[in-house]
Amino acid sequence: MTTLELRDVTKEYRLRAGFRSTTLRAVDGVSFILEPGRTVALVGQSGSGKSTIAKILTQLERPTSGRLLLDGKPVGRGRRAQHAYRHQVQMVFQDPFGSLNPFHTVGHHLARPVALHHPGLSNDELRDRVQSLLRRVRLDEDLAERRPHELSGGQRQRVAIARALGPGPGILVADEPVSMLDVSIRLGVLNLLSTLQQEENLGVLYITHDLATARHFSDDILVMYQGRIVERGVADEVILNPQHEYTRTLREASPDPERRLRELQG
Repeated sequence: MTTLELRDVTKEYRLRAGFRSTTLRAVDGVSFILEPGRTVALVGQSGSGKSTIAKILTQLERPTSGRLLLDGKPVGRGRRAQHAYRHQVQMVFQDPFGSLNPFHTVGHHLARPVALHHPGLSNDELRDRVQSLLRRVRLDEDLAERRPHELSGGQRQRVAIARALGPGPGILVADEPVSMLDVSIRLGVLNLLSTLQQEENLGVLYITHDLATARHFSDDILVMYQGRIVERGVADEVILNPQHEYTRTLREASPDPERRLRELQG
């Protein structure tokens, strides 16, 4: 049962312009917990700090201050500690076209993280794991022999999800996982993530600018604005009864078919 916590985390970047330097505070005192079996949506516009949070959670960036805790313990910086951390926390990147190496087969992409985190498996066992991962993301097993350019965008993102599942994590960080996909296939990928979260008791952070999908695919919503969490709560409560002006602005900007139908009828 894996839990991941950000506790009062701040991230600052030093920016230089000629002889001057300034400090950009991308994340400002953010705290939240990811727990097994729950999906938390982190919602905000571009530049609000969402992707910086993702980088901190996946150890691509280190916080300037605050703490990152895995199962209540600070995350170590040594090689073994980082390996153990990445066994438990995996990321699904935004771009399914750039996150897969075009020179390697789908099978290679899936076998590599399995072999890294489960050493000692035979070739037959590795092949069985790869086929199992493909089935888990609802892809045909024969896709293992293909290369990414032979797959559609939706298939590539399912391969990326399968790759993230390879080590056997307890936490998935999904950074805008459908924003670069055709509208017609976004729902299928989101439904897959929701099903996997329930079947495997995963903790999921769903990072998005889309308040509508955040409501339907998340248990809780965190609204981020200028590096801070300005509102948080159960998904329906945040959407139906927003307390912060920025949340109300996001809600008004989100597509609402029922509201549009009422306007047309009126």
